[in-house]
Amino acid sequence: MASSSTTVFASVVGLALLLFVGSGSAQLNTNFYSKSCPQLQETIYRVVEAAVRREARMGASLLRLFFHDCFVNDDTSSFTGEKNANPNRNSARGFDVIDSIKSAVEKACPGTVSCADVLAVAARDSTVLLGGPSWNVKLGRRDARTASQSAANNGIPPPTSNLTRLVSRFNALGLSARDLVALSGSHTVGQARCTSFRARIYNERNTLDASLARTRQSNCPSRSGSGDNNLAPLDAQSPTTFDNSYFGNLVSRRGLLHSDQQLFSGGSTDSIVRSYSGSQGAFRSDFVSGMVKMGDISPLTGSQGEIRRNCRRPN
Repeated sequence: MASSSTTVFASVVGLALLLFVGSGSAQLNTNFYSKSCPQLQETIYRVVEAAVRREARMGASLLRLFFHDCFVNDDTSSFTGEKNANPNRNSARGFDVIDSIKSAVEKACPGTVSCADVLAVAARDSTVLLGGPSWNVKLGRRDARTASQSAANNGIPPPTSNLTRLVSRFNALGLSARDLVALSGSHTVGQARCTSFRARIYNERNTLDASLARTRQSNCPSRSGSGDNNLAPLDAQSPTTFDNSYFGNLVSRRGLLHSDQQLFSGGSTDSIVRSYSGSQGAFRSDFVSGMVKMGDISPLTGSQGEIRRNCRRPN
């Protein structure tokens, strides 16, 4: 949900494409590995903590990977995964950290813990390390044996999406408009590529603070192909701190992405944005609720799927 472009609206779809593609009810619980891998939480936290200490931005990247969850399927000569789908190409990062986590977990508990669960715990730990809330992560997911690049291309709304499209995609997966806004709050950390916000800073004067537009234009030329990979913080006030300043930015017309500012644009979600901008507690509580709900979207469990040895591809 992480990063070069922590595009939350894409997150839920990514989850559905890879980890949460089962059709039965979830069989997850917070004590799933209490006997088979009792040191799991500590093992994951150590690796995530070291990574975030080296680079705070990595926390946002790992959170995004849980949202998108496309990293698990790299392309091989016989397998086309989601990592290089259009919404993810050149933007998702953090794969090496997940590799390190998986290696440490495999050493502690060989063949026991899925990459899906590794990523779910890493996302929670990243949020905490950046100053955000904690929650008990439900575990017991299995990894998918397949992926769909075409589905990722067609199902993940781009950062040019309007509010109607965003709400529709979330509703289709059982998530409400409030979940959409709360989970979008993860854009309080991370960065976006110039290609994600170029159109907004040059063409949306009525909905974008003029000073922010000028600042971003200085590092994002109007011509496509020039400075495409240049980065800007999604939340300039506190780019490495998980807080509610993102929502204050939206109220002040300082949302970097078009899809972000759509959450506060005279539509049905304005009141939710205002409530979060004035209450850190309300945002944190609803963010946790949204993360738990997102993690419950039809996971593979039991004998479905597999436990991957390498998180980048099926066994």
